[in-house]
Amino acid sequence: MAGVLEGKHAVIVGGGSGIGFGSAQLLARDGATVTLAGRTEQKLREAAATIEAAGGKARIAVCDGLSGADVKAAVDIASDESGGVHIAVVVPGGGSIKPVLMYDDDQFSAEIDKNVRPVYLLLKYAGQAMIRAGGGSFVAISSTAAVFSTRYLASYAAGKAAVDQLVRVAADELGQHNVRVNSVQPGFTRTATTEGSFGNPAMLQAFLAEQPINRHGEVNDIAQAVRYFAGPESSWTTGQLLTVDGGNTLRSFVTYDKLIPIPDQAASARGE
Repeated sequence: MAGVLEGKHAVIVGGGSGIGFGSAQLLARDGATVTLAGRTEQKLREAAATIEAAGGKARIAVCDGLSGADVKAAVDIASDESGGVHIAVVVPGGGSIKPVLMYDDDQFSAEIDKNVRPVYLLLKYAGQAMIRAGGGSFVAISSTAAVFSTRYLASYAAGKAAVDQLVRVAADELGQHNVRVNSVQPGFTRTATTEGSFGNPAMLQAFLAEQPINRHGEVNDIAQAVRYFAGPESSWTTGQLLTVDGGNTLRSFVTYDKLIPIPDQAASARGE
């Protein structure tokens, strides 16, 4: 497989750590020139140095995924001499653990935007660059929260569901330009973001109880799915939402209110 992505230019928003960095390492291993985009310059430089020490080619772009100007600039840095990009991966997202009736009005909207806006902005600017390149592959990191009910994660679940529907519509529109658009839906995966949850033994066991495969997800599990969508192995695949979760979505999501303190929304509604 070494060299199968030689000559390809990739941009990864959220590429400085976690799933983004793991994905960038696999893309660089197989020959792509990767541009790591994210908000923290030092983290990006350290990640790029790790890739280069392994023989890969890496660039960096300090970028806020919520800023159109920043995302466009990152795509420009990632582009080849003709202004083309061949692979784009977008990771950022997040949300609060909170009862559905207790979000502040603006908080709910902001958390939806946190999940959807980086995906749309990279899709817009990298998609244009892929058309200039004659085609490409766009991969969004979604979540199993888009697949089934995840109680107390309403904003996150709604945002990720929107991401997946955007992926499907974009795939339908852009296929005629040889641009493929897919998403990966990770289950409970060990990253810096989930570090707190991995420190809760009861929560770890609760997730395992709802998974046919008796282990937790690791970054490389998700990165391998990204690598599949990014490469020629998936050249006839678009508009797909690949769940990588140890089988969790075959069963049900954990019951957060049995694991961590959750405010009582009924008491709040009554003014108690």
